[in-house]
Amino acid sequence: MMDDTKTFLKTMGIERENEEYISKKRFNDGGQYRFEIPGIQSPSVLETIVKSCKKEDFFIHRVTQTKGIMLLSDDEISKMADLARISEIELFLSVGPRAPYDTSASVNTSEGKRIGYRLRGYDNLVYAVEDVKRAASLGVRGILLYDEGLLYVLNNMRKEGELPSNIHFKLSAHAGCSNPASAQLFENLGLNSLNPVRDLQIPMLASIRSAINIPIDVHTENPKSSGGFIRHYEVPEMIKVASPIYLKTGGSVAKTHSWNTSSEDAEKRVKQVSLIKRVIDKYYPDAIISPSSSKDLAIPEN
Repeated sequence: MMDDTKTFLKTMGIERENEEYISKKRFNDGGQYRFEIPGIQSPSVLETIVKSCKKEDFFIHRVTQTKGIMLLSDDEISKMADLARISEIELFLSVGPRAPYDTSASVNTSEGKRIGYRLRGYDNLVYAVEDVKRAASLGVRGILLYDEGLLYVLNNMRKEGELPSNIHFKLSAHAGCSNPASAQLFENLGLNSLNPVRDLQIPMLASIRSAINIPIDVHTENPKSSGGFIRHYEVPEMIKVASPIYLKTGGSVAKTHSWNTSSEDAEKRVKQVSLIKRVIDKYYPDAIISPSSSKDLAIPEN
C-alpha cells in the first residue's frame, strides 16, 4: 500500500533521496551557495553590516528585515534601499500585517500560536498588499512574507503589472513549510525563495531540493526563541544536498525572531558568517559561492 503512494508521489517529482544524493542544481550564475544575514531592522545597522563585511574582506548577498515594512518610515526604507543598492546586496523587507500585530486573542494562546504570522480576514489581506506596494514604490525588490494566500495575490499582481515584474517573494520559516509537497505548492504559487522550518535534517532538505528548483534558505543557527541550535559543521552537507542555497547566518546573536539588532550585534552577525566560511573552506573547499554582483539578485532600484 505504501509502495503505491510512493510511486504516485514519484510521478509528481516527490521522493525520498538516498544518502548519496547531491544536488546538481545551481543559481543562474553557477554558484551553489550565498550568504544571508537576517534580522537587520534599520539603516544604521545595515550600514554597520556593510562596513564590517568590507573590514573582514568578504561579501554577503542578502539581508532581511523581519519586524515589518509598516514599522519603517519612508526615509528609513529609502536609506536601506540606497545602502543595499550601492553595496549590491539584496534587501528583503517583511510584510507588516500579521496575526500577532492584529487584534487576535487566539494567537497569544498555546494552541492559537499555530496561526503563525498569517493574515486574518479581508481587511488584513488588503493592508498587507498595501504594505508591499509601498515598499515597491520606494525601490525595494525583495519581499519576505508569511501567508500563502498573500503570495497567491501578489504573484497575480506581478503577472498583471500591478507590481514590478522583477520583485522577488521569499517565504519565511514562520509559514511552516517542512515537506516537498508543500514546497512544490509554494513554488507553483510564484515563490522565488523558500525558507523551510528551521530544524529539518539533511535528508529532509534533500527531498525538498529534489522537488523544487527555487533557492532554499536554511538557518545555519537560530535565536534561543526558536531552538538556539547552531549547525555550522552541517553546512557543507547542506550545500551538497540543497544547492542553490542561501545560508542564513547570525541568528544566534539574537534572542528572538524580531530582535532589534544593534550595531554591536551586527558586527557579531558578520563574525558568524566568517565562521561559516571557515567551515566551508576547510571541509568543502570546492563549493562554489555566487559572485557578489549576480544579475538575478533582488537589489533595490532607484
